[in-house]
Amino acid sequence: MQRHRPEGTAAFRVRSASRALLAAYLLFTGWLTLRPRTVPWVEPANVTLLATVRAQWAGGPRDALAALGGDLLLLAPLGVLLPLATGPLGPWLASFLRTVPTVAALSCALEVARTSVPGQTGNVDAVLLNTVGAGVVHLVLYPVLRAGARRRTARCPAVAGAAACARTGTGTVTGTPTAARAGAPAGGGAPAGGGSTSGAGGTAGAVPGAGRAARVGGAPPGRTPRSARVGIAP
Repeated sequence: MQRHRPEGTAAFRVRSASRALLAAYLLFTGWLTLRPRTVPWVEPANVTLLATVRAQWAGGPRDALAALGGDLLLLAPLGVLLPLATGPLGPWLASFLRTVPTVAALSCALEVARTSVPGQTGNVDAVLLNTVGAGVVHLVLYPVLRAGARRRTARCPAVAGAAACARTGTGTVTGTPTAARAGAPAGGGAPAGGGSTSGAGGTAGAVPGAGRAARVGGAPPGRTPRSARVGIAP
């Protein structure tokens, strides 16, 4: 029966934990952004790109960071949770091209859903900031995670080979000798299950070539030689 390699088991555990964290974080984000609010006045929805960013930046960098930081951090953890939850850590560019559009689609769905929640309005700049935050986290942390996964994978084959040798008590790859698989003793004796024959036949079974020498000039093995008939004088 084929056994799972240690690195495969570790990768499965990491992927399962990442999926659980991803599901929990998405539920928390949905509750945080889609809960109704009781406010006396609601600002209109913003459909002009960078309008909110320019308005907040006019008050100064500190005020802009305080106002826009929440949108930058809202979906930033998805920059690492999505690659860990979806599969092996492949090349950086391919992972980046998968992660960023996925975060943008999730953020757009949240903003569209907010338009139907009392006290909430949609903002196109929130989609941009959510995507930028996840992209920055992916740029910073993904190479570190991939390098760690590659080092662990490089160590695992040696560890797996040592464990296998320790279980079998040998220092090499274990296998069944050809003679043992055929049912013959390792010393080259007669095959198992086939008893020795009498006379020259038994010797031939133990010593190669002896049977042929016994048969030369003599009677066939297994038969009793008959003497020639001699006539009787009257």
